[in-house]
Amino acid sequence: MANSAGPVSNVSDTAHWVAAYRAIESARTDALFHDPLAERLAGETGKAIVANEPRNSLAGWNLVTRTRVIDDLIIETLTEGCDLVINMAAGLDARPYRLDLRADLRWIEADLPDLIAEKNLLLENETPRCVLTRAAVDLADPKARDQFLDQALEGAKKALVLTEGLVYYLSEDEVSGLAAALARPEINWWIMDVNNKPVVDRFNRVNKKLLENSPWKFGPLEPLRFFADAGWTADGVVGLFRTAARFRRLPPLLWSLAVAPVGPRMPMGAKRIPWCAAVRLTYTGA
Repeated sequence: MANSAGPVSNVSDTAHWVAAYRAIESARTDALFHDPLAERLAGETGKAIVANEPRNSLAGWNLVTRTRVIDDLIIETLTEGCDLVINMAAGLDARPYRLDLRADLRWIEADLPDLIAEKNLLLENETPRCVLTRAAVDLADPKARDQFLDQALEGAKKALVLTEGLVYYLSEDEVSGLAAALARPEINWWIMDVNNKPVVDRFNRVNKKLLENSPWKFGPLEPLRFFADAGWTADGVVGLFRTAARFRRLPPLLWSLAVAPVGPRMPMGAKRIPWCAAVRLTYTGA
């Protein structure tokens, strides 16, 4: 829960933030998705974070757009034979309860013990649409993370790992370690949202007070090249600026960014162009 340091006292509190925006979106008549559990999951912490955002935070359009885009990427991946979804740092995500999933699909959520306990309590009377299990694990501990993956991947042949809202809270070394840990034959896909340095720098600057206890860290100039160097190739890239504009969620102030170049195809001199995307990666070898 939030404390006197502010509505975001640690990274786990941001899970309530995301849930609050899912609730706001779900209440719209033209909602991009419907999450009937979001308001309950957001709680007072989520409402407080939204209420304390700077006016120019611009977080809402990003969180809502990435939710819908990652929904679509997951559904597409399931049609390609995915037999297991592992949601690492799952937070208060409710996809197992709201997406159209196969009843026999295995879905595993992992996060810190306190957050898992809170989620279990909030959703104890709800029924997921798939075979859902949760694991309390400190994913920042490489040994604990690897032990979790060993157990979670048992019997899987075409697994999808989801790390929505995770990597930008990690250092580059931590992201490199995660990329190496996920390079396993049982894992076919890795879905995440990622930002380049201009976006990370701006977000930290605008939300300095709000996120003083959990600033964004990972934001290389060329995120897709960073992962390519680690052996991961993007086979799906959905720019969030363009998509938010198409969804009519992008603030007018950012409309010009909807036509910005994407990823590794950026021309010379374009490295300072703000860029964020939801991406699906496959491992092709370092």
